[in-house]
Order: sequence, then structure tokens, then C-alpha cells
Amino acid sequence: MSFWQELAEWLNPPDPSPVTFKEEWRAVLAETIPLYGRLPETLRERLHTKLTTFVQRKHFEACGGLVLDDPMVLTIAGQACMLVLMQEGDPYPKLRTVLVYPSTYRAKERVVDRAGVVHERETARLGESWSSGTVVLAWDAVKQGARNCFDGHNVTFHEFAHQLDQADGSGDGTPQLPDMARYSHWTQVLAIARAELDRMAEAGRRTVLDKYGTTNAAEFFAVATEAFFEKPRQLERKRPELYALLKAYYGMDPAEWFTQG
Repeated sequence: MSFWQELAEWLNPPDPSPVTFKEEWRAVLAETIPLYGRLPETLRERLHTKLTTFVQRKHFEACGGLVLDDPMVLTIAGQACMLVLMQEGDPYPKLRTVLVYPSTYRAKERVVDRAGVVHERETARLGESWSSGTVVLAWDAVKQGARNCFDGHNVTFHEFAHQLDQADGSGDGTPQLPDMARYSHWTQVLAIARAELDRMAEAGRRTVLDKYGTTNAAEFFAVATEAFFEKPRQLERKRPELYALLKAYYGMDPAEWFTQG
């Protein structure tokens, strides 16, 4: 092999051996992700295709002494791919790595106070999403979020919604949309829904959306995504404009999945 051939191969490494969906994965997904069992068969087949690409092209890394196995990977990948079932192309093309801790982990962050002084502190976290192409998750939170598909709390949906939001380089609560005409409507609907959540949170009233969504626009989109997939009927009833917006974006109607049971 010539020098130039070696250089070309190094710059453009061949794809790894293709991964095919294994029939035994169906049972794993059905057991660890109850929402999987509610999907129409056509969507399950799309999920199988997306998931297969995801596990082949993303690097999973265990942290904090965790021993990572196939069911764990499938549980994370299956939920992540639910968000992009109707999107064309590879799932999360900018994502490279998924780091998984056994439980709540601590991370350093810098905070600027009102005087402009920078403080460094440690915070406990269940997950985070980096625009540089990494998602971090706590496995026990992933497992619990998948197990209960009715409570509107799902750390995997939350962090991968951030990945969608950050795909354009900015985590501002507005993911990439098909055409420019939709951006104005998107920001308007989310601003109204977020303002209403702020009012209800201040009044101490119960809400279909997690009050963490009051933090900023990015967190609101992530929280709304959790409710869209896990409390769709309630969200459609309480916030029909927001539900319709997310239904158009994700290309799915989860409320139909919850008509039984």
C-alpha cells in the first residue's frame, strides 16, 4: 500500500462491520421500555432500523465503575431513537459518545454572580448534553425513566431533546426546523406556553409540565418533550397549541398510543 493510500484510509476509515437488528432485542426493548410496546408496528420497525444504526455508530462508555451490557445500551438507544423516528438520515449525526454512570454523578460548573464574579462549584446530576457531541446519563435514572412511561419524567428523552436543540450549535429551545417560515410560530407558541408555566409555578399550582421547564427556553423544550411522549393526552388537553407544535415537529401523535390502558 502506498503512502497516499495509507493516508487516505487513515483520514477516511472504513465503516465498522455492519450491525443487524437481532430478533432477541425485541424482548429486551419490550421489557425495559414499556412505551415500545405501545408503538404501532410500523413505528417499531422504523425504531429497529434507527436503533441499529445508532448502536453501530455511537460510542458507549461506562464511567464510575459501571459495567455496561447490551440491555443497557438498547434501553438508552431505543429511547433516544424514538425522538427521531420520522427524521430522515442517521440519528443524531453530530453525536459521537454516550457516557453512562451507575447513578447520580457530580460535575463541576462555573457560575457568574450578579457582581460578575466567577464561582466554581460541584453539582449532582442525572444527565447532561454537550453540543460538542456527547450525552452523559445516570443509568438508574435512565432505567426508572423508561420503566414509568406515564409520569412525564424521562432523563433520556430530556437529554436527547437537548441534542436536537443543539444540532444547530445553539441550545436555545428551538431545534432545526424544515423551513424558515416555521421559526416565528415555534418561538411564539413556546414563549406563550413557557409564560403560562411560569405563572402556574409561581402560584404553586400543579402542571402537566415539570416546573424545571421554567429555567430557560432550552429546558422548557426538553421538559415539553418528556411530557409529549409520556403524558400526551394530558398535554394535548391542557396545552393543545404546544402539543400540535410538537406533533408537527416529531411527526408522531403519541396520544394515539395511550388510547388503551
